[in-house]
This record gives sequence, C-alpha cells and structure tokens, in this order.
Amino acid sequence: MLELRDVTAGYGPTEVLHGISLTVGPGEIVTLVGSNGAGKTTTLGVVGGRVQVRAGDVRFDGVDLRRKRPDQRAALGIGQVPEGRRLFNSLSVRDNLVLGGFAHRRRRAEAKAKLAEVFELFPILEERAGAEARTLSGGEAQQLAIGRALMASPRLILLDEPSLGLAPRMVGRVFDTLRRLQERGVAVLVAEQNAMQALAVAQEGYVLVRGRVTMRDAAANLRDNPEIVSTYLGGVAA
Repeated sequence: MLELRDVTAGYGPTEVLHGISLTVGPGEIVTLVGSNGAGKTTTLGVVGGRVQVRAGDVRFDGVDLRRKRPDQRAALGIGQVPEGRRLFNSLSVRDNLVLGGFAHRRRRAEAKAKLAEVFELFPILEERAGAEARTLSGGEAQQLAIGRALMASPRLILLDEPSLGLAPRMVGRVFDTLRRLQERGVAVLVAEQNAMQALAVAQEGYVLVRGRVTMRDAAANLRDNPEIVSTYLGGVAA
C-alpha cells in the first residue's frame, strides 16, 4: 500500500531524513520508534505532503506522491491526525466532523451515513455533537481528531503522537481505537512517544535514529529486544 524508498527530506537547508525506506501494508499498524528529533514527524510529513522530498520515492498504491498536494493525497485515501489535533475550536463537534468529509463533496445521505459510523465508533462525540470543540477533554478532542480524519473514508491514517497530554486511562482508549480501525480495514502509520503501547498494537516497527532507519522488525520482537527496551521503552523518550 505505502512505500517509501531511499527518501531524503528536510526543512529549508536542513536535511532530516537520510535515505529512509519503509512499507505499510493494507490493514497494517506500523509504529515509528525513536527519540525526539529522530525524524518521526518528518516521516509522517513526507507521506502527508507537508514535507518536500529531495530524493527517493514515495508511493501509495503505486501512485507517485511526490507531486501530489495534501488534498490530492487525501482523495487517494490518506488521512492525517496531526500532533496537537488542530481542531476548529469555535465550531461544534458535528461541524468539525462534517468539514472532515468536505473535500469528498459527499451527497447528504452519504455524509449522514459516514457521520453515523463515526458516532458508532466514538459515542461520546454523538453525546457532545452540539458542543464547541474547545470544551472537550483531551481524550475527547483526540477522538474528534481521529473521527474527522475518518469522515474522508481513508485507507491509511497517519497519527502523530496521539497519546500526548492524555490521562493514562485515555491513552488506553486511544490504542483500543487503533485496533478497531484495523478491524475496519484501515492501515495506520503512527509516531508515538508511548512506544511500549504503540508496539503492543502494531504488527511492525521501525527504529529511527538521527533520520535513518537503524532497525526494522516485528513489533513483538522490538518489545522483547533488550537494547530497544532500555533505550526507548524504559521511560526514555520515544
């Protein structure tokens, strides 16, 4: 589904990624593990279209993404949940969700059906549909950010630090959500500071160090790797 091959990318004169390669298969959860500044967010930006590729290939279902705008990538089936959620705080929960599917210009019946799917996945959003997004708790806001991305019917969702700033009980709900997305056939590429829980729901993981992939393995193997545990899973930044 998604393939990055020998990708070099960065911001301005600064090169952040130095020839990284990774793949995400249909319905697969893949976790990026690494310390702050390792290149996790930049990798998501490359896929989402916010970071320009300097060299290498980025393909989604065989389509070259390098000249595709973010909205064009969304139309292909790539959804994004950025760090910090970036909700429209003065708008209602319902309006935030409706805007998530606006680019697809759905018919009213289709949009209503999609909204019902999101409410089924996140009942709290239906309960608070008329409330302004600014009034939501951190966990509710994260559910809204994911729900907004789902309104466009993505086949791949990019998640950047979804548990950041959440209470422990809400962190568990976020990762339960990833499992439920997978059950619906949605693939997930997640960069997450809570690497232990992220690897617990993932099938595969990539370890990034200073913009390079230094290890790729089954997520379960990474969780059992003493070096990975001591460096990234023992309370050190992930």
